[in-house]
This record gives sequence, C-alpha cells and structure tokens, in this order.
Amino acid sequence: MNKIIFTLLLFVGISLATQAQEKKIVLTLPEVIDIASKQSIDAFRNKNMYLASYWEHRFYKAERLPSLTLSSNPLDFNRYRNKEYNFETNEDEYRLREYINSDVTLSAVQNVSLTGGQVFVRSGLGMVKNLGGDKNTSFNATPISIGFSQELNGYNELKWQSKIEPIKFEKAKKEFIQDVEDLRTKSTIRFFGLINAQIQKGIAEMNYANADTLYKIGKGRFQVGTVTQDELLELELRLLNNQQALNMAILEEKRAQAMLNSFLSLPKETEIECIVPSDIPSLQIDPDMAISEAIKNNPEMLSQEQQKLEQDENVERAKSERGLNTTLFAMYGLNQSADNFDDVYVKPDKSQMFSLGLNIPIVDWGRGKGRYSMAKSNREVALATLEQERIDFEQDIYQSVLEFNLQAGQVFTSAKADTVAKMGYDVTFQRFLIGKIDVIKLNIASNDQETARMAYLSRLRDYWTAYFRLRSLTLFDFENNRPLVVDYNKLLEN
Repeated sequence: MNKIIFTLLLFVGISLATQAQEKKIVLTLPEVIDIASKQSIDAFRNKNMYLASYWEHRFYKAERLPSLTLSSNPLDFNRYRNKEYNFETNEDEYRLREYINSDVTLSAVQNVSLTGGQVFVRSGLGMVKNLGGDKNTSFNATPISIGFSQELNGYNELKWQSKIEPIKFEKAKKEFIQDVEDLRTKSTIRFFGLINAQIQKGIAEMNYANADTLYKIGKGRFQVGTVTQDELLELELRLLNNQQALNMAILEEKRAQAMLNSFLSLPKETEIECIVPSDIPSLQIDPDMAISEAIKNNPEMLSQEQQKLEQDENVERAKSERGLNTTLFAMYGLNQSADNFDDVYVKPDKSQMFSLGLNIPIVDWGRGKGRYSMAKSNREVALATLEQERIDFEQDIYQSVLEFNLQAGQVFTSAKADTVAKMGYDVTFQRFLIGKIDVIKLNIASNDQETARMAYLSRLRDYWTAYFRLRSLTLFDFENNRPLVVDYNKLLEN
C-alpha cells in the first residue's frame, strides 16, 4: 500500500515538474520575431489588411469582364379599378382590371475601358394573362437586342481606374512587407523590454546579496572597532534600499513578462527567459544605395504616384462638368408579340432605339469654372506638398543610415565598458572585504557597473531597432543584398 502511494506521489511530482518546465521557455530575438510573425494580433491584422486589398483588386478586375445577369418577375398579380372613357355612353367610368404578368430577361454587359461606355446584349420573354373579359393571353419576345450607351463629356472613369487601381494594389503588397518589418521592430522593443527587466532584477538580487553580506561583515567589524557607526548605518541603509529596489525590479519584470506574453499571444502563465544577442551583423550601408532602394520599393513612393493621378482625375472631372454634357444611347433588336407561345419567335420585327441627350449650362454664375479652377489649385498644392515630402523622405533615410553605421561601434564600445565596469566592481568588492577601501568607493563601483550594463543593453536595442527600421524604409535585405519578398499566394491558402 505504501509503495502504491509513493508511486502515485512520484507520478504527480513528475507531472507537476513537467508542466512547470513547459510553462518556462528560453527564447532568442529571432525566435521571438518568428512567434510574433505567426500568431500575434499584429500579424493577424496585417494579413487581413492585405487580403482586404486583394479582394478589392479582384473586384476591380471583375468589373472589367463581361457580366451575365438573369432577372425575372415570375408572378405579378394585379386587381384594381381603373378610370376609363366609355365611347358608347360618352362617359367616364371605373372598370375592374384583373391580370397576371410574368417576364424573364437575360443580359450580358461589357464595360468599354477605351471610351467609358457600355455594350449590352439582351434577350427577354414576357406574358400577360387577363383574368377578366375574354381571358385572353398574350406573349412578347425579344430574341436579341444589342445596345450601346456612352457619355460624351470627356471624362472616362474607367480609364482613370485602370491607372490608379493597379498602383493601389501594388502599394498594398509593399505595405504588407513593411508591416512585417515593423512587426520585427515591435518584437525587438518588447524583447529588450523583458531583457532589461530581467537584468535589472538580476542586478538587484546581486546587490541585495552583496549588501546583506557587507552589512553582516560591517557588524562584526563594528564590534572590534574597525568600522565606525556612521559606516555601519550607511551599510544598513544600503541593504534597505537594495531590498526596495529588488521588490520593484521583481514587479517590473512581471509587467514586462505580461506585455511580451500578450504581444506573442502566449498563455499568461508562460515564463520567458530572453537570451541577450551576442553577435550583430557587420554592416556599413551606403546612404545613396539605401535611398535608391527606398525609391524603388517603399510604398510611400507609390502612394505619392497615386495621389498625383487622383489629383489629375479630379481636374479632368471638374473640366468635364463645366461645359456641354452629352449622352448617347443606341439599341437594335428583334421583337414579336403573339397570342400563342409557338408564334412569338416566328418572323420577329425589327426594333430600334436611338437617343441623344444634351445638358447645356446657360447661366451657372461661374460655378463650373470655379470648380475647375479650384481643382487645378488643389492639384498644384498637392504636388508641391508631395515634392516636399519626397525631399524629407530621402533626408530621413540618409540620416537614418548615418546613425545606423555608428551603432555597431557604439555596441562594441558599450560592451567593452560593461566588461571593464564588472571587472572594476569585482576588484573593488574584494578590496572592501580586506578593508582597503571604504563604502563610498564600493557604492560608486556598483553604480558604474549597473550603468555600464544597462547602457550596453540600450545600445544593442538601438542597433536592432535601427536595422529593422531601415529594412522597413527600403524593403531591402542588406545582409543578403536583395529586396525583401513575400509569398503572397501562401497568404491566400488559409
């Protein structure tokens, strides 16, 4: 019996230990970025924003293809009294009308991008059956009719769509790649946020342990008279301050852990131990090359091109609305009516329709001219603004490259300073233990060590965020010397 209980307890202990190990994971920066790109809310939003643009582009392309529509009114029953003139009695009178209508029409429509008009082909069949009087039935058929409609005011919306929509979709594709790189930057910031908190906690634990040791040594030396009461009180104060700092560091680590778990969509009880990146790529980026790649790849350039076309479209629309507006409609077809369905398609007659509509503004008090002038002025302002934005964009990239090229040296220098500060603290601590220096110098060495460590982590974070920002601006992989690409077909699989 005791063996069974022991076995069960051992099994439970092993299970709890296994679960605890599963909740704690060790991650590097690339692994955090990989998890974020697969399951974070930002990745989900980026994907669906691209898919929305994809289906919008599909809708645009579908509008340029022929559409086939079947419309029908299978049953339309009417029973009402209508006022009619009776020629026999020379009087108006109300008569009961009661009939059933039924019709079906098949239509094919094709938009004409060259002119902005529409070509259509129709075929229809209708029936009306009187329920009163002689109860006769009549059929009407249009075997085929071909028509064309066109506005002749000079503005062709389809032409402008064919210029703007492909640019919008290409911009959406570039924006998705940029969002992926921005996600790398966010992941880096969250990653180093937790690293900083964990390092701060480690430093606080070490400081508290050292302060506790020094305070115990100080009490012993105070009893033998080698440490003054002022120095002992300073050691006790240092111990209390380090205890408070440790409590705050533990709280800050939990907060940073919760933020990273939320960002990565991990269970809240997951504990992540971050590994500080030890290596950085040795890169020196040419500013002119970075500007050239940004001009080719950055979606901001496509956005500016889109805005220019939209301004030109607004001017063209305003110009077409200020003068003569003409609408042309023409149709040719075959049509026949009969009392019997078998005769409705026999020897159909010709059917033609032609109309020309004119809308001529005679007095509009300058409204058309004002809209046109306003559209031209808005275009000039927009073009000037876009030119200034392009200059600022290039300057931003140039400055970002210069700053990044300095980051590697900064990381190397801060890493060396971190090593030197740690060695200095170790030497100072040992000298304090043998009574060669006082508490003040030990505190200075401790502060220098903490400052150097945090400065190194800060430089490392600045390096990676600056690197991913440059990738986001240029959509270029500087390590492999090639533009960034994405398998868009894979996004459509799920």
